[in-house]
Parts: sequence; structure tokens; C-alpha cells
Amino acid sequence: MPAKIIDGNEIASEIRNELKKSIAGLKSKGVIPGLTVVLVGDDPASQVYVRMKGKACEELGLYSETIRLPADHKEDDLLKLIDDLNANPRIHGILVQLPLPDHIDETKILDRISPEKDVDGFHPVNVGKMLIGDPGFLPCTPHGVQELLIRSGNSPEGKHVVVVGRSNIVGKPVAAILMQKKKGANATVTVCHSRTKDLPSITRQGDIVIAAMGVPQFIKADMVKDGAVVIDVGVNRVDDSSAKKGYRLVGDVDFEAVKEKASAITPVPGGVGPMTIVMLIKNTVISAERTTEHQ
Repeated sequence: MPAKIIDGNEIASEIRNELKKSIAGLKSKGVIPGLTVVLVGDDPASQVYVRMKGKACEELGLYSETIRLPADHKEDDLLKLIDDLNANPRIHGILVQLPLPDHIDETKILDRISPEKDVDGFHPVNVGKMLIGDPGFLPCTPHGVQELLIRSGNSPEGKHVVVVGRSNIVGKPVAAILMQKKKGANATVTVCHSRTKDLPSITRQGDIVIAAMGVPQFIKADMVKDGAVVIDVGVNRVDDSSAKKGYRLVGDVDFEAVKEKASAITPVPGGVGPMTIVMLIKNTVISAERTTEHQ
């Protein structure tokens, strides 16, 4: 029996409706959650993400601004801009869209964002809090994966989760989140990567397989066991002359083949993607709520 499709749009919509109440509560106190996205250069994928983030903020009534800077923008000027945003009480969340041009040190930029406004969850302070289980901002895509699992009735508790990919953006944080001694976590987590020997033998042990390595359709049907839950984080462009744009988007999972074996699976697009954006909004709202608590 083909897998149940885990609809990221539907679950993201559920979370948006919950956020509407929080946003209305803040507005009744005269606070409008504010998010600034900084985009340096004109990376096409980044342009799309930034547009989608702006649209989501608008729909929920957040204050949102996008600062677009040329690809040759100086690192020092970008650091100064972040300092200004850190000091601006109207802004509760700051997101610098990655990747940055080569002449800018990504680490230096991310470290400069105030941990209290780091709604992407990439600052070392928030990464540390995530690892030890303290409240901070969780990175949006990994947290979105956790919410997808819980809300689709596939709680990771007590399950063996195999994560394929060890990036700082998805692989490592999703492993850290799902192994916490907390409700909606408590999983046994194995992290695989490009240097893992006999990878298929390990992915076949997973009750839940999370694919996040950025290789189109890498996870084949013989790499997952019958009835596994498969979460596909990958978004890859592959050439397709029959498509209107000349390409189509595929995940890191061979969707058509794997859906015949899995019990549940996320599609690409429409799976993890919508969750990333709604979790970013959620972090911005949480930041605004924390600010009002301290006033």
C-alpha cells in the first residue's frame, strides 16, 4: 500500500492558525512582531525564499522588511547593519540569508546577531542551548521536521531515527533535537554521512529516515525498510526539458519508488519547505513575546 503523504502545507497552516492568537495578543499590548531579512547578492534560490518569507509575514500581520544589498557589499558594513538591527526595538528577529558571497565570513556575521534576535537558531549560544535542552531558538528546518513528525502522528519517541547528512543547518541540529529527553523527542538517533561505510545497511534500520544531504534522489527503495517514515529535506533542481521552466524540483529521496515501501513520506515541494517558513515566523513571535515579558 503506498505511503500516506505528509502534507507540509496543511500542517504549516495549522501552526499559522495557532500563531494568529499569539500575534493578536501581542498587538493588544501594542507590539507588532518584526522580522528583518538581509539578502546579499542575487542567488536565485535565496530570492525565492526571501519572497516567500515576506509573503508569510504579510499574511499574518507581522512587520517585515527585506534589506537587499549588492554582492560586493563590504563585510564591515554588513556587521554595522547587524549592530543597528540588534539595537532596534521594533525588530524582534534578524535573518541573514545564506549563502553569503565568498569575501564575507559567514561565521563572523552569524555570531554578530544578538542571540535574542537569532530567529534562525544559528548563533553558538542558541546551538549550545539546543544541545543541552535549554529554551532558546531552535533552527527552523530541523524544528519543522520535528513538528511534521509529531503532528502527522509519527512521533519519534522510542523510535530509531536515521539522519543522512551532517550539516550544521539540518543534520546535526535535527539529531540534537530528536535525542532530547523531552516529549516529542526521546529517539535513538544515528547520523550517517558521505564517509559512512555500507550506508544502506544502516538506513534500512531506521523506523524514521531523514534525508538531508543535498543529492538528488539519493535514497532508493532498497535503502528503507517496509513501513518506514521518510522525511525528505532536500530541494534540488534537475534539468527537465518537458517542464515549463526547463527544470523541476526533486528531493534527496527517489519519491516514486520509496513511497511504495514507506508508511508515510513527505513530498518535494510541499513537505518540509512550508514548515521552515512557519517555524521562522513562530520564532519571531516567541522573540516578541519574550521582549514584552521583560518590559
